[in-house]
This record gives sequence, C-alpha cells and structure tokens, in this order.
Amino acid sequence: MNYQQFYKKSVDNPQEFWGEEARRIHWHAPYTRVLDDSNTPFNKWFVGGQTNLCYNAVDRWVESQGDSPALIAVSTETAADGLPVEKIYSFRELQAEVERAAAMMQALGVVRGDRVLVYMPMIAEATFAMLACARIGAVHSVVFGGFAANSLATRIDDAKPKLIVSADAGSRAGRPVPYKPLLDEAIRLATHKPEHVLLVNRQLVPMQLTPGRDVDYGTLREQHINARVPVTWLESNDISYILYTSGTTGKPKGVQRDVGGYAVALASSMQHVYCGKPGETFFATSDIGWVVGHSYIVYGPLIAGMATIMYEGLPIRPDAGIWWNLVEKYRVTRMFSAPTAIRVLRKQPPEFMRQYDLSSLQALYLAGEPLDETTSAWIAGELGVPVIDNYWQTETGWPILSVAKGIEDTPTRLGSPGLPMPGFKVKIVNELNGQACGANEKGVVAIEAPLPPGCMQTVFGDDKRFVDTYWSNFSNEQLYSTFDWGIRDSDGYYFILGRTDDVINVAGHRLGTREIEESISSHPNVSEVAVVGVEDKLKGQVAVAFVIPKDAAAMETTESRRLMEMEVMGVVDRQLGAVARPSRVHLVSLLPKTRSGKLLRRAVQAICEGRDAGDLTTIEDPASLAQIREAVAKG
Repeated sequence: MNYQQFYKKSVDNPQEFWGEEARRIHWHAPYTRVLDDSNTPFNKWFVGGQTNLCYNAVDRWVESQGDSPALIAVSTETAADGLPVEKIYSFRELQAEVERAAAMMQALGVVRGDRVLVYMPMIAEATFAMLACARIGAVHSVVFGGFAANSLATRIDDAKPKLIVSADAGSRAGRPVPYKPLLDEAIRLATHKPEHVLLVNRQLVPMQLTPGRDVDYGTLREQHINARVPVTWLESNDISYILYTSGTTGKPKGVQRDVGGYAVALASSMQHVYCGKPGETFFATSDIGWVVGHSYIVYGPLIAGMATIMYEGLPIRPDAGIWWNLVEKYRVTRMFSAPTAIRVLRKQPPEFMRQYDLSSLQALYLAGEPLDETTSAWIAGELGVPVIDNYWQTETGWPILSVAKGIEDTPTRLGSPGLPMPGFKVKIVNELNGQACGANEKGVVAIEAPLPPGCMQTVFGDDKRFVDTYWSNFSNEQLYSTFDWGIRDSDGYYFILGRTDDVINVAGHRLGTREIEESISSHPNVSEVAVVGVEDKLKGQVAVAFVIPKDAAAMETTESRRLMEMEVMGVVDRQLGAVARPSRVHLVSLLPKTRSGKLLRRAVQAICEGRDAGDLTTIEDPASLAQIREAVAKG
C-alpha cells in the first residue's frame, strides 16, 4: 500500500484504519468501539478498552528483551573527571525502578486519578516518576525544570497535585540551578498546597527539607527496594497527563491527553514516521518539560521496544562532538532534534562530527521551528542520511505533517515539513470564513474533526476554553485551528509560514514575520534573523529586524553596519515589495531564545516598544536581551 492509499483509508474509514493500528499495543480488555464522535470535538477513541502506558512501554518487553537497554541516562553536567556520567537501565531494571517509584507514591497517599507534578532536571528519576504515575493511574504534569516560582505556582493551582516530585537542583553549563528555593516559593504563592514533596538529592546545592511535607527520594526508595506494584488498568479515555502550553490570555492551557489513543498514536508513528524497531536506539535531544520529551524520549521509543537516550547537557559541552559520541557509542539509528541545535553545531569545526563512526544512524528528524535550506543541506551532507522535517504541536502529541518513510519512500521537499500524517485531515483555509484556499494560496492551517488518536482531549478543567480557543475560529465550519499560516503546493506539500498571531499589520497590509525572515535569510551574509512588529503611530505597525551576520566584520563600524542594513532592506524590497521592508535592521551577535530553542519574539517586541519584557524564566542567555536593548537604544 502506498502513502496515498494508506492516508486515504485513515481519513475515509478511521474506524477500520485505527482498529488495525490498535493491534500494535497490548489491550487488557478489548474496546467496544474504535471511535465515538457523537459529541465532537470531544471525541473518544477505543471506547471501553483497558490498557496502560507503563505496561506497553516497559512490562510487555521484559519477557522478550528484559536484559536489553531501555533507558540510557547521560549527563555531561555532572561529569566525573571530564567524562559524562552514564547509566544504562535494562527493561527489567527500568521496571524495578518504576515499581519502586510507584510504591513510594502510594506510600505518600497517591491514588488513581490524583495529579502528580514533576519538576525535574533531565535525570533518570524523572522518567521513573512519569512511568510510575502511568502505572498506578495517577495523572502526571511535567513542568520544565527551572521555571520561575510564579509560573510554577500557576500550574500548581490549576493541576492541584497531591504530590510534587523534584530535586535539589538542575545544572546548566556546569553551574547548578537550584530548584528547591523556586519550588518552596511557588508553593508559598500557590493557593493549593501539595501534601508531600518527594526530592531527589543530587548534592549539587544544600537543601533544607520542610518537616512533615518534604521526603527524601533515596531514603524512601530503600524502604521500597523490593516493591512489586501491579499495573492499574485504565479505560482508554482516562487522563494520562496534563502538559501546559502558553495561552494568548497569559494563563497557560493544560493540554489533557488520554491513555489508549495516545499509546496507539505513538506506536503507529514510531512505525510509520520514525521507522523504529525493537532493540534499536532512539535519541531525542529535547527535554521532558516539552511534548517531544513526553512522546519521543519517554513513551514512544519504549512502546516500540527501543532503547531511549535521556541527555542532560548542552550540544557543545564538553565539546561539539558529544552528541555524535553518543550516536557511535550506543549505535543510535534514529535521532530527533531541532534546527536551532543543528545551527549551533554548524558553527563548530567539522572534525567534532567527523571523528565518530555514525554509520548506525539512518535518519535525522527535526521539528520545533521552520527548517531552512542551508541548515538542512549542511547536516544532510555531513551525515549522509535523510533529514526529515516534521510539524506538530503540544496539542497534537505527534506529527501533523511529515513524510512517512515507513509507508513509502516519499521524497522530502526543502522548506516543507511534508504531507499530512494518518488521520489528520489538514486544510488551508481563509482566516475569516474557513473556505478552502487554492494551491499556493496563503491561509490558516486547520484540521477537520475528528482529530486522530493521541491529540488533546480538552483543556484540563475547562471544556469551554477548549472549544472557544481551538474550534470556534471560522464562521462556516467547526475546524481545529493550529494558529499557523501555511500554503499547500500543487503536489500536496505543506509549507508553514509562521503564527497567525505573529502577523504585522502595516498600513492595512497583513504581513507574516516568517515571510520577511525568509527573505532576509536569503542574503548571503545573514546567519540568523528575527523580525517583530513594532507599534507605529502612522502605520499601525512596522517591521523591525534583528540580524546575526555570518561575517562579524559587518558590525565593526558605523559605515559597515549601515551598508549591511541597506543591503538587507534591498533584498526585502526585491522579494516582497517596499511594504514589507523593515523600518530598521539591527545587527547583533545573539538572539534571545528559550532553552528549547524558541525565539522570544514577545520579549523582543516589548523592548522595541518600551514595555516590560515579561516572564523570561526559560531564556537561554540573558546577554542576548541586553544586546537587543542596546541596539534599540542606539536607534
């Protein structure tokens, strides 16, 4: 069956298609109906079926490959004598650690349906905690480690966890990042108070336990060292986890995920999109605080019977060869990263990559931001393997667009994440009325109901917000809005042009920042660029660009800066017209990004408009904002 036939079956006959895909996981009790779409958009998948994410990820592999690697935990942050600290857990050892963690949670009063907030660095115990929750039917909510106290307090009040699992500290570039003081302050600020806090003491910073509330992980683990905790079988539509994503109102949205649909979607995607096989090794360079970490560090690879690498550290520390060292050492077959990380590595001497045997690697997958041609071509040339873009969201849990090499060797297309994945009825529609756009006509990327298995059930505790936010944006039809601009070419490939809320309105002309960035990026001396819309009394908004030149000489004198600025404006003039020309082009050496590589557009825009930059708890390097402020101040 080719891709077109496979995809057509998934959207024309979802009951039969997903019934077949559901055979990829273990069901303790059979479902009575594949899809109940009687209350769209609140659809239910595999109704009545009983299963468990932890069982599918761990237990079912113990008999056939119990001594094979399951979790490979690597830290270059807590290196010993300059060498990474590495610990391999077989499937059998992982099962034992998860059962200990589950017994510890039960001893602290956690029962089925309770929420457990996980505020952890990238250490093995974080995976144990997630899988332990899944095992006993508790609902985990992972919050990115190091989030500021106010942000954490908001999530505590929304999820109302009975237990919080955390650590004394994380580490960044070898410097400890204390978690406990942030957590204590968050609990003080929150209205809801957890009954207990379970703390892993890494001995990175001194840590004071709060009597009656705080419990030492290591001590309690010893008390449950021989624990056996049976799997709690859950109905397919029970909640597996909550993962918060930013909202336009400022209050984060709790993306609520199910159990059975998610397990089937991940098993399906590991076969058709990522082509993983039992016994192989998968390496996703993300963080468990993000959806990629949930789907493709923890659950997806393990459900596929693969070993998964959990990495704490930077891609260039102790040197720029560390990731490639791991690829060679653990015979990684599939790797998942972000374009930002690859651009960082591109700036390093190529010897760091070329000294390692990367022959095991069969494909590199990139997601999280648009993939530019230069980055794609460079890494494909260095690795000699397919580089596959994919586009998805926290809300969907797995790719909306990609090329499914596990179905057919479909060619990739530069600049495009690809074609719709099974079950996603993707459309490009007019932003106002939802009418379908023609080929190469810009519109909003939308998806028809029902969303396939694995996508969000609702906003936790707020069904109305789920409908109002995602399903009420078009006048003629109930469609899921991705809030991204896109086009579809005549061959069916989709291209993502940027967020609909990153639109600049210049004298009545609506311009996507991504379009202007793409134009500027074509200048031969542009390494990276960020464009924001800045308030203007005459035109409403104007575009302002911040550019990192490849050759730093462009920044050395006022004359060279001015010349570069004029050249960039000329490129935009020629490609998009004068209306899209930035009012200013500032040259900088850093752009403000989060630790996961996302550009902090709102902060840049706020500085340009003289406003407070807001919550910057996830910023990678504060010096980048200082450069933005200095550039704006100079005018």
